[in-house]
Amino acid sequence: MIEVEIESDGWTTTLPEAAAIAERAARAALGTIEGDVVVLLADDAAVQDLNARFRDNDRPTNVLSFPAAESAFPHLGDVVLGYAYCTAEAQAQGKTLSDHLSHLVVHGVLHLLGRDHEDDAEAEEMEAEEREILAELGVADPYAAENGAIEHEGAA
Repeated sequence: MIEVEIESDGWTTTLPEAAAIAERAARAALGTIEGDVVVLLADDAAVQDLNARFRDNDRPTNVLSFPAAESAFPHLGDVVLGYAYCTAEAQAQGKTLSDHLSHLVVHGVLHLLGRDHEDDAEAEEMEAEEREILAELGVADPYAAENGAIEHEGAA
C-alpha cells in the first residue's frame, strides 16, 4: 500500500495531481516488492525540522527517506519532500514539477529498499535503476541535463 499525505497546500495548488504522481512513482519503484510506504508532501519548514532532528543538518532539502525497522514490516518507511525546495530545484534544472516529483519519490523509495550512493559505483547503479523506472513512467532521464544531478540527502 502506498499512502500519500499532503501537508503543504503548495503541492496541490501547483500540481493538483501531486498525490497520484507520488503514488504512481512509489509503486513503480517498489516493483514486485511487497510493502507499505508513506509519502509526505510537506513544506520546507517540516523538512528542515526533520533534517535537523534526524540528520543534524539544520536546513531544508528536497527529499528525506526514513527506512522502517525490519520489525515494522510490511511498513518499509517514509519519504518526505519539501515543496518550495523541490519547486525551485525543478525550475533551476528546467524540469516540470511533475517529473521532478516522480524522480525524487523513486529516489526516496529506492533508499527505503536499501539502495544508496555513498560511493561512485553505488551512485551509478542507483542512477541507472532510477533511469529505468522513470523511463517506464514516461519521465525523461533526470541526469541527462547539464544541471540534472539532484542533491542527495539519502536515508535518515
